[in-house]
Amino acid sequence: MFGDPHALQLDLRDGRSDERPFLRPAAHPQRKWIIALAVAAALVACGVLLRDPLADRLWPEARVHALTADAAAALARGHLTAPDGSGARELYEAARAIDPDQAAPRAGLARVAEAALAQAAAGVEAGRFGEAHAHLRLARDLSIPRERADAIAIRLREREAALAGLDGLVARADAARADGRLHGDASAALPLYARVLVLDPGRADALRGRDDALAALLEQARADLRRGDLQAAAGGIAAARDYDPGHVDLPDTQARLTEELDALRRRAAVDFAGGRLDAAVATWRRLQAFDPDDVAARDGLQQAAAALASRAQRQGADFRFADAETTLSRARALAPDAAAVVAAQSALERARRRHAQLQASAAGSDRADRVPVLLREAAEAEARGDLLTPPGDSAYDHLRAAQAIAPTDPQVRRAVARLLPSARACFERYLSANDLARARRCLGAREALGDSAVAMAADQRRLAQRWLAIGDERLGAGQLQSASAALASAREIDPRTPGIEEFQRRLRVASRE
Repeated sequence: MFGDPHALQLDLRDGRSDERPFLRPAAHPQRKWIIALAVAAALVACGVLLRDPLADRLWPEARVHALTADAAAALARGHLTAPDGSGARELYEAARAIDPDQAAPRAGLARVAEAALAQAAAGVEAGRFGEAHAHLRLARDLSIPRERADAIAIRLREREAALAGLDGLVARADAARADGRLHGDASAALPLYARVLVLDPGRADALRGRDDALAALLEQARADLRRGDLQAAAGGIAAARDYDPGHVDLPDTQARLTEELDALRRRAAVDFAGGRLDAAVATWRRLQAFDPDDVAARDGLQQAAAALASRAQRQGADFRFADAETTLSRARALAPDAAAVVAAQSALERARRRHAQLQASAAGSDRADRVPVLLREAAEAEARGDLLTPPGDSAYDHLRAAQAIAPTDPQVRRAVARLLPSARACFERYLSANDLARARRCLGAREALGDSAVAMAADQRRLAQRWLAIGDERLGAGQLQSASAALASAREIDPRTPGIEEFQRRLRVASRE
């Protein structure tokens, strides 16, 4: 019924023969041989390129036997270890790494240890001390019994000592100690005593000499402390500890150094509290030179920088810009990244702009006659409660105009001092009422009136944190635009406020959703 399928294909193709590859006649036998040879060549090439890894994966046992045999040959030649991996130790360890359960590599390493110990002993007797030390280390590394290794080590020290002329070394050390050359170079007393005691740890005259030299060194350190030379004293103490950490005089000398450092810290704190800023800074710098990580010195310099920044801010508020720049430069030299220093720099720039504005507004008038008028108007505005508003007629505006005309006038300065507590109270009142915009204006007034940079920095942080809290509340309510505005206010007030970066990350994630 279906007929011959090949006949059907011929009919459909209009009589043309079927040319599909799988219906072609079988390939010529010679081509089969060519293909087989190509495959074999490829396998050989892969075997050459991947010989060792392939052998390790496919025939690990054979690889272990080969490495073990190579290791045994190296051991027989006395080639115990080599950095290039050809030593008996390295070959046995390679075999053990491939198959940790094989007993032959472990036994081979034990034989390497025995051979190393034997070569160490031979090196001792032949006077090849460097070679003996190297073979002894190898034997210990391969877990030779400790008592056997110690016996060779003792014999090695004895032979080295016999050839080194220990009596001469002790005599040289005694002479150096008598001359006061205790440490610092190889010919000094303590290094010479140390050389002797390495070769003969129980030598009594060297132990006595070292003890006397250390006592003299520590006495010298105590004298350095009495002169105030902390670096020299600390260096002597450290050297003594290196030579003998159990020396009887070491704890007392170390305690005296600690007491001196504590006394310096107390002195700096007292000077700072008493307004002797330069003396306190000098002491803190001295402590920091001795120990860059001294916490008291670091914190003290930060406090000094904040105090100088506050002084610069007050000078800027009085429009004494040259003095303010000098003071701020000193603060910047102590702690350039301190928050109070950064805040004082900003305040000084704003004071300059305000001064220029006030100078322009007062131009052409009788400036000296205006000061009493401005002070009276400031007092009247303060009595009305118009501390910051209305613009141009507030106590703050009148007083700043008076400052621009006569910044050093005693009456002007007294008025500023009187208004500053009101500005502080204004800030606290509006902060408590969560009226953050007005609180910020009060903070600006405090800054312009020369409030302390330390107090200003703390209250800027409080205000910025309050803005972050509002931003968090807005973010929780899905009000992304309000949350972003709150973040911007916090960053503008105090960009270093903790939590700003985390809140920005949360806001960014929420904005993508």
